[in-house]
Amino acid sequence: MDPASTSSKMIGTVLSGRYRLQAKLGSGGMSTVYLARDQTLDRDVAVKVMHREMSEQADQLERFRQEARAVAKLSHPNVVAVIDAGEDGGHPYIVFEYVEGETLKQRIARVGALDPQEALAYAIEIARGLTVAHARNMVHRDIKPQNVLIDAEGRAKLTDFGISRQLEQDGMTATGRVLGTTDYVAPEQAMGLGADPRSDIYSLGVVLYEMLIGQVPFHADSQVGVAMKHVNEDLPDVQQRRPEVSAAAALVVERATDKDPEQRYQDVGEMIDDLSTALEVEAARAGSSTGEATSVLDAVPPAKRKLGGRARWSWATIALIVLVGGGALLATALIGGGDAPGGGGGALKGKGKTIAIESATDFDPQGDGKEDPEAISLAVDGNFSTAWTSEHYDDETFAGTKTGPNEGVGLYVAAESAATPNEMVIRGAPGYDAQIYAATSEAPEELSEWGEPVGQVADAGEVEEVELNVPAPSKYFLIWFNKAAPSRDQPGRYQLEINDVKLIE
Repeated sequence: MDPASTSSKMIGTVLSGRYRLQAKLGSGGMSTVYLARDQTLDRDVAVKVMHREMSEQADQLERFRQEARAVAKLSHPNVVAVIDAGEDGGHPYIVFEYVEGETLKQRIARVGALDPQEALAYAIEIARGLTVAHARNMVHRDIKPQNVLIDAEGRAKLTDFGISRQLEQDGMTATGRVLGTTDYVAPEQAMGLGADPRSDIYSLGVVLYEMLIGQVPFHADSQVGVAMKHVNEDLPDVQQRRPEVSAAAALVVERATDKDPEQRYQDVGEMIDDLSTALEVEAARAGSSTGEATSVLDAVPPAKRKLGGRARWSWATIALIVLVGGGALLATALIGGGDAPGGGGGALKGKGKTIAIESATDFDPQGDGKEDPEAISLAVDGNFSTAWTSEHYDDETFAGTKTGPNEGVGLYVAAESAATPNEMVIRGAPGYDAQIYAATSEAPEELSEWGEPVGQVADAGEVEEVELNVPAPSKYFLIWFNKAAPSRDQPGRYQLEINDVKLIE
């Protein structure tokens, strides 16, 4: 059975007589994560439940159990903690602490490129989480913003060790399989040559690039094409893309993402040292530290601070500082970032990797042919406080209202030019089910003419990051809702309420 179609049926299930599943938080090819209530300790937790068809595959089940064993050994403020694990009725599960907040990917999609201080602070916290994993000879192998949670206090916490592996005796993980996400994959992983801690360092360097620029460095027509760019092409220069970023930050990205593992940071501690210095530089340029950067800087021992205290520094003084351990990298970083204090900072307003959308259209072929067409543009106006809403329905599956075998209603967006997005971000009232379709040149008038779905959502949350598998560059992207969400203004009735739709390349 389709995992997406079964996730709604799991809501209300109590696993092992203790964990009541309340809502879906997200899903992937291997498992679905639910918000749950620990009825024994009366607290919220996150429960990752393996898809039944995956649990029937011995190697996949072992990977799932490996994650529970691996993360259970890690205890660090920047790693999401494992609380429990078990199996109930053929459903293997792992219980994690519930982190209320958003993923780093969601944050980048929401605000665009981050303030340099914020980006560096998050990179330091991710790296600190990696130190405890690497200390146990564990390689994460899938460092990406989707696997970093930002909690209510603004702290970054690393999660999802689902494809991590213990290092073998030769210091490398098993060869022959490319695991991880190709937007962030290290060259040696892309070539199937295995991975070591320096592979995680490369991926973290790419994540830092995305935080600073607002988009991933490479785009191609396929995931293989992206992976090959990681093998063959240098990342675009950070300062050319965003001149206000200091040379200190840019050089950390450059060294972390060197194609040759021998030329990268050899351990994550080295990277943390240079990230901390870059953060000091950015704080000096801005005149003060802000947000999570303040907490991160406070945790840097005074003896390790390259610029002394966190007061105001003159650039003449900084230029005269002689560094014993940093070499040309830090010397260049300290004097290459700008001409005057206060020259840095300021998040970019653009969405970076977001594909431009030129229009949105309501889609109601099984009804009266329209669903509030006057308000449909509100779904793509970039304003989260406005929304397109459908009519109200008495049944969440539109029974008795729509005609045809696939009751539903939809909307489609038109990209400014044909594209192959790998993700759609939908913000709206939670609780709907939907399928995503793509069309290359014209928007079909009937659902049957859209072909096979390229993505799907079940029991959507307020923000859904929907993975897409678009086979060819497409112009139109349909969201077909086959289950409506509970109405916010008419209890007992149902409708769709969509605040924002974005295509991410």
